[in-house]
Amino acid sequence: MRLRIASTLVILALLSTAGVSQQQVFNPDDDGVSLPSLIEEVRANYTTAAFAAGIEGIVEMKGVVLSDGMVGDITVTKSLDAGLDQEAIAAWKRSTFTPGLKDGQPVAVRVDFQTKFTLKGD
Repeated sequence: MRLRIASTLVILALLSTAGVSQQQVFNPDDDGVSLPSLIEEVRANYTTAAFAAGIEGIVEMKGVVLSDGMVGDITVTKSLDAGLDQEAIAAWKRSTFTPGLKDGQPVAVRVDFQTKFTLKGD
């Protein structure tokens, strides 16, 4: 069996700023705010248990791309499997972005993240 994992970044306005400290956090639709851009995406790994159980699906998360382009705290909004949820979070936190801008200055911006876990047969 061949393993394929696809990750997607979906950028949307969110309502919470959980876990982001010391930085003002903007919504993508705020005046003068541009969206972060993905530079390097780290792919999530299947856990041994999830692979053996044949679990497939999408983990949905809310988080913030910080003004330095790193990913701040992430909260799972639609769980797939506890282990896969953690793998998805860890992968996004190791990914890097060009930060969003407000009036030309780097700022923290709320985003939605998705990671799709798919098992494909040969």
